[in-house]
Amino acid sequence: MKRFVLPIVLVLAAIAPVLAQQGVVNPNIGVDTAQQRLKEVSISKFEDSGFWRVYMPIDQGVIEARRFVGGPAGKVPIPDEEALGIATPDDHVLGVKASFFRRGNAEIFIQPIRPLQAPGITKTISVWVAGRNFNHRLYVVVGDYFGNINFLDMGLLNFSGWKQLTVAVPPTIRQRDHHYNDRMGLQILGFMIDPALMETYGTYYVYFDDLRVLTDLFAEESRDPDDMVDSW
Repeated sequence: MKRFVLPIVLVLAAIAPVLAQQGVVNPNIGVDTAQQRLKEVSISKFEDSGFWRVYMPIDQGVIEARRFVGGPAGKVPIPDEEALGIATPDDHVLGVKASFFRRGNAEIFIQPIRPLQAPGITKTISVWVAGRNFNHRLYVVVGDYFGNINFLDMGLLNFSGWKQLTVAVPPTIRQRDHHYNDRMGLQILGFMIDPALMETYGTYYVYFDDLRVLTDLFAEESRDPDDMVDSW
């Protein structure tokens, strides 16, 4: 048995420094989270139907939009808005009505009259939708830092009543140029509904409320106020 004692001692001596280092806190741990300030921000509450325009192929149907009083009962207000007294009215929703002429590929677009700028670096985008239990698919349309257009899949509208749909913004979408701290963020260009072919008949109703983003405002708040603006 004694001949096994020496190898064991040598092994313990070799791994002792490793075990000792495990008690040392890695100084890089937490850097990513320390350099983030995540905050939920309301981009649009769909209070003004005149701010939104809707369209679909004219040979596939007729579409219109109206404002209605109401909203999802399960929606929770953003605490910061209430605490700071900056909450805006939230009494209406946007209703969209599409009347199909025939079955076919008839995408439905819901767009603001100008792009909605999201502050900071957007992590997720969410919106409340009443989809009327159709197998239509909802996409949010965003523009990145370089103006490229991307369609992010928010999921099917095959549910009854109100539901908050959320999509994560992939890291492949560029939201900033590290050379310039004053230029960052996404532009939300609207929504697209891709109808299920077998359900493009009759009249389809859908309602929207409270478009929000979860965004990282660290770079926005850490920007030097005396830095020069490269706009000349």
